[in-house]
Amino acid sequence: MTFFDDVKKTRYVPYVVEPSLGADRVTLAFLCAAYDEEELEGGDKRTVMHFHPALAPVKIGVLPLSKKLTDKAFPIYRQLCKKYNCEYDDRGNIGKRYRRQDEIGTPFCLTYDFESETDGAVTIRMRDSMEQVRVKIEDLDNWFSDKFDF
Repeated sequence: MTFFDDVKKTRYVPYVVEPSLGADRVTLAFLCAAYDEEELEGGDKRTVMHFHPALAPVKIGVLPLSKKLTDKAFPIYRQLCKKYNCEYDDRGNIGKRYRRQDEIGTPFCLTYDFESETDGAVTIRMRDSMEQVRVKIEDLDNWFSDKFDF
């Protein structure tokens, strides 16, 4: 079944995006729009879900750099999970933990490292730019306050 366009003098097969709307279709649209595979330096690929932070199912990943730091990082997780949907992950090396959080669309990963014990700050990594910033632990609520708004 083709259609002939008299103005352009071409034939094409028409298609229609179904105009009905429902939770399933909206979810599928968000998933399709967010999915990406990025080429990294060294030929590695990074699978990432670029959800808007307000739509991300997990907002913040709390990742201690070492299992030795669990006692200090877990209270930060407990503090943040009262306001945000957070995930705590201390399995494997930090690079693999970042990749796991990228795959589920977590927009911010908070890393408690050995410097955190001395300077009272944590490293926050942004998913999309992979930029990292240091933020004081007592300032985390203020730093995250406007990150999940539309």
